[in-house]
Amino acid sequence: MTESHSKSRKQAEIAFGNVQSQFLARSRAVEEVDQTVRAREEKTLRLREAREAKELQDRLTAANAHAAKQKNKD
Repeated sequence: MTESHSKSRKQAEIAFGNVQSQFLARSRAVEEVDQTVRAREEKTLRLREAREAKELQDRLTAANAHAAKQKNKD
């Protein structure tokens, strides 16, 4: 069974294929951007946590040093 399609249907299918290709390409680009954004957010979170941990450690070290100075004065 060979189906012959009208010229307008063939043109419509070609146009649909082109639109679908553009949509899929756009979807892939959006996925790549989303992955980049997620990776950036994860890295920012890791760096923020590391910075906050270091700041806490620095505060504890400074507080201990201050307490040691106070103890030595007594």
